[in-house]
Amino acid sequence: MDYAKESLRLHAQWQGKLDIQPKMQITNRDDLSLTYTPGVAAPCLEIQKDPQKSYTLTGRGNTVAVITDGTAVLGLGDIGPEAGMPVMEGKCVLFKEFGGVNAIPLCIRSKDTEEIVNTIALLAGSFGGINLEDIAAPRCFEIEKRLKEVCDIPVFHDDQHGTAIVVASALLNALKVVNKPMGSVRIVINGAGSAGCAIAKLLLDMHFGEVLLVDKAGILNIHSALTSGQQRILAITKCERQGTLADAMKDADVFIGVSAPHIVSQEMVRSMKAGAVVFPMANPIPEIMPDEALAAGAAVVGTGRSDFPNQINNVLAFPGIFKGALAVQASDINEEMKIAAAYGIASLIQEEELNKEYIIPSALDKRVADAVAEAVMQAARESGVARK
Repeated sequence: MDYAKESLRLHAQWQGKLDIQPKMQITNRDDLSLTYTPGVAAPCLEIQKDPQKSYTLTGRGNTVAVITDGTAVLGLGDIGPEAGMPVMEGKCVLFKEFGGVNAIPLCIRSKDTEEIVNTIALLAGSFGGINLEDIAAPRCFEIEKRLKEVCDIPVFHDDQHGTAIVVASALLNALKVVNKPMGSVRIVINGAGSAGCAIAKLLLDMHFGEVLLVDKAGILNIHSALTSGQQRILAITKCERQGTLADAMKDADVFIGVSAPHIVSQEMVRSMKAGAVVFPMANPIPEIMPDEALAAGAAVVGTGRSDFPNQINNVLAFPGIFKGALAVQASDINEEMKIAAAYGIASLIQEEELNKEYIIPSALDKRVADAVAEAVMQAARESGVARK
């Protein structure tokens, strides 16, 4: 199928992928009076007395805002907020289809951090959670940080944390396949933007082992010119190593790529330790093609693509994370909830099922959202951010 041609035809036919369907019908005067005035005054006054009742007397408790400024849309870059709308609508469809969560796309006509933060903060009372999407680094770090400080609902940048959670879940199972214990591995992450930094942070929090962060200039160390996101990682790793990507990959156990096509050679993979795990996730063309990585000695390979085994796809994470967070009216999505989500995804594959081509559930596996939601709810309660 020519996906581009067929998608364009269908988008023109659909005129958007979302619709609004009321939960009631208005067929007589009583229906009108209950749905709107005068009956609607009663729930309004209840919410005035206790704003938390907005979670049970309106749709807020199961509604997420999917928000972008259009500056980093998929692999298309800064295409603007209007052009980002098809992606935001698509994300909303995934929220509903996989998690049963209502989602509204909002595209902001600003690249100013202060304006974006203020806009979202002012709208937060209408939603149970905020999913930030396709906002360029390093601005995305500051926007998320600021919103977490001023909002009393979960704020989650999926490009960062959704990616990190699914990578962590895949790596949990990949290490079982290659029989390497947690805490013993050296991990190279190529691409030090929003996704790379979030992956590094989560893998460090989960104590997988040593992490080296690499960008176009080479191995990042404490003497490099760093973004705020990179500074947070180097403050943990204290890395002083220098060198190229090839230097970093020598004797590494794991390679994770969130960078650019064809920048990893077979020689680089051969230089890794036996039982190497290689996740080249640049889309649509990975850092090294899976067949090339396997031929060079990689034991387990996963990509972001659906036409190869072990697709590392964010849809495994965000629907269940928000489903769980909304169910307990969480005030935040914290590290404990992210770690729980990663273990929840990984746990769906029994140890006897694990093999080099099956380390992570399919993106279409309908069990995933419920498993993630259960794990997230428990972690939210145990970490004190659940309000229900």
